[in-house]
Amino acid sequence: MSPVGVAVIGAGVISKQYLENLTAFPDLKVHVVADLFEAAAAERAAEFGVESHGGVETALNHPEVEIVVNLTIPAAHVEVASAAVAAGKHVWSEKPFSLDRQSGLGLLAAAEVAGLRLGCAPDTFLGAGLQTARRMIEGGDIGQPLTALTLFQSPGPESWHPNPAFLFQQGAGPLFDMGPYYLTALMQTFGSISQVAALGSKAQTSRVIGSGPKAGESFEVEVPTHIGALLQFAEGGSAQSTFSFDSPKPRMGFVEITGSEATIALPDPNNFDGDIKICAKGSDEWTTVPSSGAAAGRGLGVLDLARSLRADQPHRATGAQAYHVVDAMVAIAESAERGEFVRLNSTAPRTEALPEGWDPYAKTLEG
Repeated sequence: MSPVGVAVIGAGVISKQYLENLTAFPDLKVHVVADLFEAAAAERAAEFGVESHGGVETALNHPEVEIVVNLTIPAAHVEVASAAVAAGKHVWSEKPFSLDRQSGLGLLAAAEVAGLRLGCAPDTFLGAGLQTARRMIEGGDIGQPLTALTLFQSPGPESWHPNPAFLFQQGAGPLFDMGPYYLTALMQTFGSISQVAALGSKAQTSRVIGSGPKAGESFEVEVPTHIGALLQFAEGGSAQSTFSFDSPKPRMGFVEITGSEATIALPDPNNFDGDIKICAKGSDEWTTVPSSGAAAGRGLGVLDLARSLRADQPHRATGAQAYHVVDAMVAIAESAERGEFVRLNSTAPRTEALPEGWDPYAKTLEG
């Protein structure tokens, strides 16, 4: 019942957010930071007092590492996760789980054969904001959940991101970049998605980097930068979702779920906290409900995976859930291209909510 050993592969920007938490949770012990660029791994390891650093093999071969936290670029997620599974490690990956169905299914199958667990971001749904909203919905505060509306609209990341081209390439765009947050949040209420329909468009064929050392350089846009999607859930609910990098006016974090007795506005699904608002049937007034619970940030899903391993219980941000999100996003892209409804073949049952008093900073595993 000792703390669970962890290695981080990928020393980029997001690793800082993860390591701030992973090194602070008593039930985890970070042994290695690894990266193809070993100097970057060394710098990040020194910043957080991690004992070892090096290339990818350093993480995969470390005898005390049980979970590999895969923070590589999306195109490398499956390759690195598969190598970790082959090395006998459980894996937590940043989103998306995969960029296509075939590689995602292959990874799921390999982990099942090896008896290993897969977890995947987003774990924002484990944060105080969305967990509070889930408790309210499951407690009957809005009656029967019926429909939902989500909006993510922005002018695109090229104005502030120093190297944004990859966000406009295959496997990215607003759908694959932001879709996992919104789709995962919806699935916590409505369950598996059965079919989708979508339209897509591209406002520009190229964009210009607005900041950093590459400012002024242009790059090609490969994917639709505006997607409007309709979602049908297997249990009967439905939703409308917009994902856009084409809006001069930003409008992010909008998730409303309408029930038979009230409408609830969820916090931004890209965040771990935030107030909830609810408007009862027959009223125009919104009531604000403060959130309660864990709001530490990225890494909550790694911790839940680790504690679940020790307790021999199911973890919550599962590979099956993450694959279902990929299946839905690929189906949305196919629908936008073909102009027809697309049915999903995968399902992902809702995982259990966190206990209300779940504390990431509690020491539950003795060293």
